[in-house]
Amino acid sequence: MLPKRYRLTNSADFRRVHAQGRSWSNRMLVLCKLSNALPNSRFGFSVSRHIGKAVVRNHTKRLLREAVRAHCDLLLPGWDVVLIARKGIVGAGCREVEESVVLLLRWGRLFRVA
Repeated sequence: MLPKRYRLTNSADFRRVHAQGRSWSNRMLVLCKLSNALPNSRFGFSVSRHIGKAVVRNHTKRLLREAVRAHCDLLLPGWDVVLIARKGIVGAGCREVEESVVLLLRWGRLFRVA
C-alpha cells in the first residue's frame, strides 16, 4: 500500500494539478505534475468509467499504486502528480503498467537520478 504521506486525496488538488500542471502521455496513461511546497511528492490516480466497470477500475488503480510505490523512494520530493488511465491500459499486465509509469516519470524528470 502507498503510505498516506504519498497520497493526493483532495479533489481540489486534483483539479489544480490538472489545470496548472504540465503533462505527458502515452497510450496507457497521462501524467500531470505540479510543484508543491511539501518535503515529499504526492500521487493521485484517476480512472474514469470509460475504462470499465468498478472491478476493472479498482484493479487498474491497484496496479498504478503498486507501480508508484515500488519507485517512490527514487523520486524527487516536492511534486503533486496525477496519473490518468487511458483505454490502452485495459488488459495490460503489471509489468506493462509499471514500464509505462516509469517511462512517464522519466519524461517528467521526477527521478532523483535520470
